[in-house]
Amino acid sequence: MLRDLGLRLKPEDVAAVDVSVHPPFTDLRTVQTLVEKEAIPVQLGAQHCSDEDAGARTGEVSPQMLARLGTRYVIVGHSERRTLFGMSDATVAATLKAVLRHAMVPIVCVGETEEERAAGRTEAKLEEQVLSALDGLSPELVGGLVLAYEPLWAIGTGQAASAMDAEDASVFIRALVGKVAGQPAADAVRIQYGGSVQAENAADFMSEPDVDGLLVGGASLQAGTFLDVIRAGGACYRS
Repeated sequence: MLRDLGLRLKPEDVAAVDVSVHPPFTDLRTVQTLVEKEAIPVQLGAQHCSDEDAGARTGEVSPQMLARLGTRYVIVGHSERRTLFGMSDATVAATLKAVLRHAMVPIVCVGETEEERAAGRTEAKLEEQVLSALDGLSPELVGGLVLAYEPLWAIGTGQAASAMDAEDASVFIRALVGKVAGQPAADAVRIQYGGSVQAENAADFMSEPDVDGLLVGGASLQAGTFLDVIRAGGACYRS
């Protein structure tokens, strides 16, 4: 898929956007080699890492190992890590700091469940998660983060949030960042939307002023579909 994507990508497709791919740990080295050898214009990312640099943690992957492979981005606190593996807000915050220690960029995922949304607790949930993640970070570090709004009810369900839902959440998250880290950090931080993103709806999300990018799941597994998403984002930034 990645080689096929690399053959199809044109300079204008990525002139206005940053693209990263996040393969399983077992494929990181292969993807790194392929990206470098064939000069594919994407960054290497990881799906998760440990919150500790070293120690007796069988089965975990250290952030310093990822850094040695040239990893640029690490997803932190993806909804599946939170729900399936019990990743708490405190662990998300610790993992975020571990990623930063090794000069990589965390993509910090936040979002509410369907039950929380129905109860009108979307903003309360986002506030809990965002404030916990940002606690103790300097404004400069906060401004360099990526925050991904991924409502759990839209992950892998085919039921994407509306563009306005994504915009409202992004506006709220950006305001929270401004309160704790100042307006320059709020202006600089990148806020993504993730959840059943497809080529057909990518442009709608990217047209919203506070949605800076997309966290793409299933649609990234086919080169043609992923390329359509990339081009939709690039067209919004060029327009």
